[in-house]
Amino acid sequence: MSLSPAIHIQHSAPLVWRAGHRALQHIRQRGLAPADIGLLPGAAGGPKALALTGLDQALFGDWLARSPRQRQLIGSSIGAWRFVCAMQDDPARALGRLAERYTEETYAKGVTASQVGTALRCMLVDLFQGDPASLLHHPSYSLTLTTVKARGLLASEHGPTQLAGVLAVATANLLSRKLYAKGWDRVWFADPRHPAPPLAGDFPTHIAPLKADNLLDALHATAAIPLVVAGVNNPNHAPAGRYRDGGLIDYHLDLPYTQLSDLVLYPHFYPHIVPGWFDKNLPWRRPLPQRLDNVVLVAPSPDWVARLPHGKIPDRNDFRDFDDSTRQKYWRQVRAETVRLGDAFLAEVEREDLVSRVVPF
Repeated sequence: MSLSPAIHIQHSAPLVWRAGHRALQHIRQRGLAPADIGLLPGAAGGPKALALTGLDQALFGDWLARSPRQRQLIGSSIGAWRFVCAMQDDPARALGRLAERYTEETYAKGVTASQVGTALRCMLVDLFQGDPASLLHHPSYSLTLTTVKARGLLASEHGPTQLAGVLAVATANLLSRKLYAKGWDRVWFADPRHPAPPLAGDFPTHIAPLKADNLLDALHATAAIPLVVAGVNNPNHAPAGRYRDGGLIDYHLDLPYTQLSDLVLYPHFYPHIVPGWFDKNLPWRRPLPQRLDNVVLVAPSPDWVARLPHGKIPDRNDFRDFDDSTRQKYWRQVRAETVRLGDAFLAEVEREDLVSRVVPF
C-alpha cells in the first residue's frame, strides 16, 4: 500500500544526540563510525516505534551494513520486533512492512486480551520474509529478547485477578524498583551462539536459549502487555510459567552498558530513558548517567515531533482516540516524515563537527 504524501516538515535539526562521557570523548577524537558499534538496544513502546522507521531503515539498511561485524541486539516488545525485521535479508523493506502492518491493524470495541494475542501472533507470522529460524544463523547480529515470567496474581488470565496483581506491583514500584521487580522473574531469550550481553546483573535474570521452536513464543511474550494481550504459557527451553511483556522491567532498557568495551548506539523515540513500564509517570526514576558512559542516543527532536500531525508521535491511545481511517492516515504521515530522520542521520555522522550536535547525558 502506498504512503500518504509527506507533509514536508521544514526544520534544520530533526534529530537530537546525547552521549555518555566515554562516548563523547570517542566522537571528539575519532567521530562515529559503524565499526565502533557493538550493541543496539530497542525500547518497548508499541506505536511510538513508528517514529523510528526511516531512522531504522537508514541504520540497518545502509550505515551498519558498511562495516559488518558481530553485534548484539537487545530488544523489548516493539524494539524486539524492529530488530527481527532489521535482521532480514532486506532490512529497509522489512522495517517498512512492520510499520505498515502495524498501521493496518484494527480492533473491534470490546476486544479481549485473547483475541489481541491471536492478532499479534498473525502479525508476527506476516512479518517474516522467509524462515523465522534463519535469524538464528545471522552472520552479523545476535538477538536477545526480554520477557518476564509473572508471579502470583499476575500470572492469571482472569481480568479482575490480573488487575489486582497489576495494582499491587504498581504500588510497590512507587517505593522501590527492586520491590516492584519481585512481581516478575526476568527471563531473557538469547542467541546461544554468543553469550547474552553481560547487562543483567542488576536483577536476577534467567538466560534461556533462543531457538527455532521458541522464537515466535518469545516474540509474542515480549509484547504481551498485561490486561491487553494474553501471555504465553510455558515456552520451550525456559522455566515453566506465564510470560509477559519484557518492557515491564526493561521498558527502555536502563542497563549497565559500561560493562561493554564497544560503543552502544541507541536509536530511541525519546531523548530520555525510562527504566520500567510503571516509571512513565515518575520523573524522579531515571538512569544513573554513569551507566550510560559508552552510549550514544539519537532520537527525533522535540521540535520535529511538535510539527507532526497532532503534535506527537503515535501511541497506543490512538486506537481509542481516533477512528481507524483517521489514525491510519496520521500514522502514515508520521512514517513518511521519518525518512527525513534517516537522511539526517546519514548526513550528520559524516560531518566533522558531529560533536557539536551531541549533548552529554
